[in-house]
Amino acid sequence: MNTEVLPGDEATFVGLTVAMVASRVGVAPATLRTWERRYGMSPSQRSEGGHRRYCSTDIVRLEIMRRLVLSGMPAGDAARAALESKIPDVSMISPVDIEQIVLRVSEIFKTLDCHTTSLHPGGGAVLSIAGSNAIARGLSKAASSLDSESCNQIITQNINEKGVVWTWENLISKVICALGERWAKTGQGIEAEHILSESIIGQMKLKAEQLLNPVNSRPIILASAPGELHTLPQYVVAAALAERRIRSRVLGARVPYDSLLSSIEKLSPAAVLIWAQFEAEKIPADFQELEKLRPAPTIFVAGPGWSNELPRNFKKVNDLTSTVTALGNVVGF
Repeated sequence: MNTEVLPGDEATFVGLTVAMVASRVGVAPATLRTWERRYGMSPSQRSEGGHRRYCSTDIVRLEIMRRLVLSGMPAGDAARAALESKIPDVSMISPVDIEQIVLRVSEIFKTLDCHTTSLHPGGGAVLSIAGSNAIARGLSKAASSLDSESCNQIITQNINEKGVVWTWENLISKVICALGERWAKTGQGIEAEHILSESIIGQMKLKAEQLLNPVNSRPIILASAPGELHTLPQYVVAAALAERRIRSRVLGARVPYDSLLSSIEKLSPAAVLIWAQFEAEKIPADFQELEKLRPAPTIFVAGPGWSNELPRNFKKVNDLTSTVTALGNVVGF
């Protein structure tokens, strides 16, 4: 399918390096190299010394690809759409003209609902997700295709535009549930779930690490129960707290109770959150002694692995919104 677009007034804009184009397009240089290696998004020019250089047409195609990826299309499909778009082979286009071209082509492809129709053979099938939108379908297809770059970009775009809580509740959790259901029914697709989980953790860690000037001097500890391997909820909560300028410390998987007690003594946290996906070990009596600390931390538990019989100084939270709200209340924010 060819989509013809025309430029406007011309201005010098040609012969850029990988680093310059990466900065302009808004991706890492390594991503451009990956797009070239995997999808054929190669620069079409060479310098006198033989180095690769991007012309204006190359940049237009890269801008189209990035825009489509961020709208929910897997990178392979976005590259195919960009390469099949008929763009004038000119050596000079102004940045304003490029933006107009990109907008027109990306809108055409989104109208054609390319998110749900694979443009190349062998792509991952879109999962059945109740109440899903094009972005969710794009994320599920990217995960099923093991396209971690697209997963990263879709997740990051939605975090930046709509926030961590919205992205988790309306996008990520729906796709994770669909992948889990497929694995439970067919025994297939665990690799897609792992790819998506790694992308989620990576982007949530980046969000949490961007926190500057936290409002709390005493951190919030985020840990998994003893024997619990799931760490993804910790990183999601950490990122959501960071949006509220609340500092946290992720302890990771399988934290023994004695190690958690030691961490509480060292860090003097404002609150502690313990996640359990599966049935958690009984909480030892030593945790009752935390009430004597001054100031004493508030202890929260989350996840389906907890029973309703908890020590008197423990509180149970449910969804991400209520968890972040409860932790925020502890630090007065």
